[in-house]
Amino acid sequence: MSTLTTWSLLVLTLPTENATARMRFWRALKAKGCAVLRDGIYLLPHTEEREQMLRELAGAIADSGGTAHLLRAPSLDTAQETEFRALFDRSEDHAEFMRSLKDARKTISGQSAADLTRLLRRLRKDYETVVAIDYFPGDAATRAEAAWQDFIGVVDTVLSPGEPHSAERPIRSLSVSDYQGRTWATRQHLWVDRVASAWLIRRFIDRDAQFIWLTSPSACPTDALGFDFDGAAFTHVGERVTFEVLIASFGLEKDAALLRLGELVHALDVGGAPVPEAIGFEAVMAGARERAADDDQLLDEMGRVLDSIYAHFVTSAKNSNTGGGR
Repeated sequence: MSTLTTWSLLVLTLPTENATARMRFWRALKAKGCAVLRDGIYLLPHTEEREQMLRELAGAIADSGGTAHLLRAPSLDTAQETEFRALFDRSEDHAEFMRSLKDARKTISGQSAADLTRLLRRLRKDYETVVAIDYFPGDAATRAEAAWQDFIGVVDTVLSPGEPHSAERPIRSLSVSDYQGRTWATRQHLWVDRVASAWLIRRFIDRDAQFIWLTSPSACPTDALGFDFDGAAFTHVGERVTFEVLIASFGLEKDAALLRLGELVHALDVGGAPVPEAIGFEAVMAGARERAADDDQLLDEMGRVLDSIYAHFVTSAKNSNTGGGR
């Protein structure tokens, strides 16, 4: 352990006559992963962000009638470093999360898309909560991450069987005029990337597009343009999902609203930077898939949702460019 950690210490006395405030402060300290050195002394590995959080908490404690002092100090030696780091051992938290994944696996089969989506969202929140306060991740964190990615893969297989692997190839620039009145094919039981891609095709590329929903990629007719499956004309390339590949292929990247939609689809399909609208879209998509009689009806319904989100993003882009707002 070559580098000794600098620590932020919060020494406090909570207000004695305000039980509600005491509980609120205790919960805040726990949520941030503070270690308890002894009653009234809390410890965090120092960063400017964490120290600012503790500073704000100290101010709130003082305002409520308690006292709080914020200090900063490095470990004295490697023995103290080891002792303090042990206070942040999240091995049991990771183990508990992995147990919850094991239990959840037993319930996957037979669940609706909406239920699976809710389950995945709840478990993702649990996972991110532990990761956020695991300041010194070790083997337990590595095992938990592997188990989580494996679980995501199992759920994706149920929600979106036949999910394509990313290809490594250049994305060719294509002309929309060469792709009119074509037949397009993708896997049936549409999920986020496929429904968004079909909407994009009909809305911006081929307004007279006809769609075939395949029981298997191998059933794709030779004269159809496949999308979002291995070997398809349009599928994942590098870091881009099919929706993003279509945008790039047909020169639609100047449309800021489409790029925002691409970020949403990317986040829901393969993960990545969170998009505020993504959770709502995912919930609507799961519900619509439960209600729709077939994929044509599902595309019609989700097409209207995507029209609305696109319009919202267009307005947002205009406001950003003009500095305007509501």
